[in-house]
Amino acid sequence: MLNSAYKYAIGYFLLFSFLLLISATLIFADKIGFTTQDILHYYLGDKASFTPAKTYSGILKIILPHIFAFGLFIMTLLHFLIFTNKRDTKEVEWLIYLSFIFGFLELFTPFMILTGFESFAFVKLFSFFLFNLLIVYALFILFKSILYN
Repeated sequence: MLNSAYKYAIGYFLLFSFLLLISATLIFADKIGFTTQDILHYYLGDKASFTPAKTYSGILKIILPHIFAFGLFIMTLLHFLIFTNKRDTKEVEWLIYLSFIFGFLELFTPFMILTGFESFAFVKLFSFFLFNLLIVYALFILFKSILYN
């Protein structure tokens, strides 16, 4: 049985995490867009709209704080899963692996795009959505745990 202080702490964490996902999605939509062509234009530039191409150092400056934030957020979120009834399941094990893999891909695919592998625009888009979906699923598991325990 979970105590009420834990439930409140997790509840607020869930709320702020959900707001983080919404704001990240809105920023991604506004800044980059949701098509592979939008992603290519964002990273490789677009002469028609006078958008310059991103540089390796520019991408690194953007992702550097995100590396720590993604890792800390994923670790915190997934750590809370040990307090649920799914703690020792293959489902949570896969959730952990996939969250870190797709978080990594979401961060580092821009380097592949700049290197000339334009097909990684699809990987960037896919990893963004799948990473967010995995986070939402983990949040759902936590939400169920504070409702029913």
